Amino acid sequence: MRFARHWRRSTAPAALLVFFASAEFTVAHAQQPAAGSATKQLGTADLKAWKSIRQSALSNDGTWFAYVVAPNDGDAMVVVRSTAADGKELKFPVGEIPSGAGGRGGAAGGDANATLAISGDSHWVAFTIYPAASAGRTNAGRGGRGGGRQGAPTQAAPTATAQNKLGLVNLATGEKKEFDRIRRFAFNGDKPTWIAMQSYADVPTDTAAARGGRGAGATGRPEGTDLILYRLATGEAVNVGNVAEFGFDDAGDWLAYTIDARDQIGNGVQLRNMRTDVVRAIDSDRALYRHLVWADSGRGIAVLRGRADSTAGDTLYSVLAITSFNGHTPKKTVFDPSQHTDFSSAMKVAVERAPKFSEDLSTIFFGIREAKRSDRTLAGRASSVIQAGAPGMGGTINQPRVNEAQEENPSLILWHGKDPRLQSQQIVQEAQDRAFNYLSEYRIPDNKFVRLSDDALRTVNLVGHDHFAYGIDTREYDQPMSYNGRRYEDVYGVDLATGERKPLLKKHIASQLLASPNGKNILYWGDDAQWWVVDVASGQKRELTKGVPTVFADTSDDHNNLVTPPVAPVGWSKDGNAVLLSDAFDVWKVPVNGGPAINLTVDGKKNQIRYQRLYAFERAGRSGAVPAGRGGRGGNGLVDGIDLGQPLYFATYGEWTKKEGLSKVDPSKPGAERLVWDDAKLAYQKAKDGDVYLYTKQTANDFPNYFVASADLKSGRQITDVNPQQRDFAWTSGVKLINYTSAKGDKLQGALYLPANYQPGKKYPLLVTIYEKRSNLAHTYVTPNETSTPNRSIYTSRGYAVLDPDIVYRVNDPGMSAVWCVIPAVKAAIATGIIDSANVGLWGHSWGGYQTAFLVTQTNIFKSAIAGAPLTDMVSMYSSIYWNTGGADQAIFESSQGRFKGNYADNYDAYIRNSPNFHAKNVKTPLIILANDKDGAVDFNQGITYFNTLRQMNKDVILLEYVGENHGLARPINMKDYAMRQKDWFDHYLKGAPAPEWMTNGIPRIKMDEYWQSLKAQQAIVP
Repeated sequence: MRFARHWRRSTAPAALLVFFASAEFTVAHAQQPAAGSATKQLGTADLKAWKSIRQSALSNDGTWFAYVVAPNDGDAMVVVRSTAADGKELKFPVGEIPSGAGGRGGAAGGDANATLAISGDSHWVAFTIYPAASAGRTNAGRGGRGGGRQGAPTQAAPTATAQNKLGLVNLATGEKKEFDRIRRFAFNGDKPTWIAMQSYADVPTDTAAARGGRGAGATGRPEGTDLILYRLATGEAVNVGNVAEFGFDDAGDWLAYTIDARDQIGNGVQLRNMRTDVVRAIDSDRALYRHLVWADSGRGIAVLRGRADSTAGDTLYSVLAITSFNGHTPKKTVFDPSQHTDFSSAMKVAVERAPKFSEDLSTIFFGIREAKRSDRTLAGRASSVIQAGAPGMGGTINQPRVNEAQEENPSLILWHGKDPRLQSQQIVQEAQDRAFNYLSEYRIPDNKFVRLSDDALRTVNLVGHDHFAYGIDTREYDQPMSYNGRRYEDVYGVDLATGERKPLLKKHIASQLLASPNGKNILYWGDDAQWWVVDVASGQKRELTKGVPTVFADTSDDHNNLVTPPVAPVGWSKDGNAVLLSDAFDVWKVPVNGGPAINLTVDGKKNQIRYQRLYAFERAGRSGAVPAGRGGRGGNGLVDGIDLGQPLYFATYGEWTKKEGLSKVDPSKPGAERLVWDDAKLAYQKAKDGDVYLYTKQTANDFPNYFVASADLKSGRQITDVNPQQRDFAWTSGVKLINYTSAKGDKLQGALYLPANYQPGKKYPLLVTIYEKRSNLAHTYVTPNETSTPNRSIYTSRGYAVLDPDIVYRVNDPGMSAVWCVIPAVKAAIATGIIDSANVGLWGHSWGGYQTAFLVTQTNIFKSAIAGAPLTDMVSMYSSIYWNTGGADQAIFESSQGRFKGNYADNYDAYIRNSPNFHAKNVKTPLIILANDKDGAVDFNQGITYFNTLRQMNKDVILLEYVGENHGLARPINMKDYAMRQKDWFDHYLKGAPAPEWMTNGIPRIKMDEYWQSLKAQQAIVP
């Protein structure tokens, strides 16, 4: 269940609904089988060895491309190759990438979080080397499909035997050097002369204590470790001890770092000139130094300095700002709250928020919070029996051990009807609540402290390069929002000089607020389904789009909306005089200060081509991500606006063809020049300083390999070939687009993936996989592996056809909507002559699981089905908890994926009409239900309820419960087991394979150990 958007009963429940559809299909990318086509099947070893590209980096000049290629199971490889036609290539083993690792790739000038980087001058490549798989895994396994992130096993902390290394390669010579025990690294600027490498601590760091958290004071373990500075030209190495944080300025001329030593002796901030090697101690004290950041301009450093206060039993922080490095003595400004009468003695500077310079360096922004924290005695909270997540088996089962001798507090959770947020949500959000702080500022020239946020306005956003700000207040709407999902907000302009607030929008239906580049205006979606702007300083409002001959509302959104939501805006023009808006097909330039709107792309709606993502090629290498050690703004890469004096490049998508491409638009001359248009899924990037473009191209048949192209972008040369062995295996013969009409008259499509070695005239078993709209997946490549289920590539390889149909919805009928859309899709697929109508299976998970569970109550068209984590009783589910977030499911039903009007008490028939459990007597399709006891999205009892109902009626039903698992499976052995059972299930019912014992008679609990041993002996499950 996506459950960021949410989920209905039949007026004639005993009657099975049947719909007919005329079949029409087009070939999107279908390969006809050649004589001697491969028939080899994918075995366990093949699945483990199948590779994917985990991360990549393109050099600034575009001459080098580096990427990490890793198998599903085993050691990875860094490949560095020239983008020139000579194809010079270097390969280096880098061990097994742990779950959750990977970091970022890119040309790293000062990004110490990158794990793969090409130096800005294209002379060097650096990468993290992990322990080899043969050294023993330290990770808990990779997460799989189905949203298994919640509740996944905790990754073990690094140990002395599982520490990473750094590989550094000279691209001119190919020589590689390795450095042991390196956890992060960074080059100094775009023309680096040094690389900085930070080692691991000898003793694991108590992070919470070291950061001056609850009562830690001066007793926390030091965070400082060795920082090795390696001169690239000579190999000279300089070791700086006890470094906690470091960062280079953009030019790479300066290195700033904090010292965090045992007993805090020698702690401080130091600045090293990387050209002269002169080191200056900017500040030194027996104190903690945290959150060292450079200003975006590289002309200033800010850091928090904390001293233990024995009287307060806390660590109290000041804010240091350092500027003017090039002079003999850098200028240092200190904001010490104790020296300011305008700073409340009840508050303190919050260590949880990094400080940030304004663009002109005149102001430092930081967070404040209560000085005396009520939770000081709760430092040992980690052992509490009160934990976030789905209860599953409660009572004393599945609970942490409690030491009663330590006089633990009662395990009471007190739920109150007046709580703005449910207690379950407060538990999930407890860590961020404890870290919450209020944005404030210190205006250096005025020596003035200004508090910008408080309990009345908790969220304040800086815009326009810190010249303006706006805040959002939701207090009045929080409680009703928790059960109806209607997000309202009051928006205020905030004067940065005084902190004063001016009302801008009252009870605004929450949507994207997009500030102009100078911050003076904010674009917002009005309750009249039109775009407006509001002046942040004056509050004056102007409607922009009324009278424009198109609709900017997303009319395809079929949720129970009060106001149709907008199509996401493209952005502001650089000069702030216009906004670029999308009507879902075309992009319009709409003036802010009056004048006619101009359709820049012209043919989108006419030809049913969507002009989607705007590629900011002129900002190549500046995607908006902020490197570590920066106090930057982040954003979507368009914070400075769109330069309408330059060509615009848009990704394009054919609504009915599924083709993708790239088009060029001259803003001064409306109309799009089509550069690329192909039956494939495409994604582009450009070298920062050169006319070298990379793109990936994928289809259902083709792995998303990389291609290099010149400025015309019309032809590309392939430079990666990640899985050449695919040609040896049976693979899908392509995908056909099936056009069909729903029972309610909606024009829809489905993607029908052909079985390997498809032969016209032969009929094949069909597996239907459902979850709202899926035809857009027609050109996606699915990497075969043992843990994603059901894996399309594996099923088509084994002779199945697979159908991904579209489902659209009617409010109050989410279940019936699936019936009205899916059955016609299946009939349309059958009408192609490809499908064996007697052997059609159905699978869905979460929201798709619900639709699967409901469909089998309304039709017998499916021979077997699997419903993963299904909702089955909409009445009981309505007031349940979405434990992964702690919020009530009520909001999901009313304003998100559920698509119901109101609650079940006021809309009873609709809820019953769409609940699978109330129509269980109609089920004739053999059904597997997946329901996990720790499911934090769909209550475990939903699966159990349906199972018991079907069991009592003597239906053919099996329930799979993986103990301790959340909404999706996280443990690899469980993923593999589930995949095996899906294979057994569909092979038996759709291909006539013998049914194993677990399907025919089940396995008694007392014989499970014996059963597991037999499976291992057969190698049916390989951990």
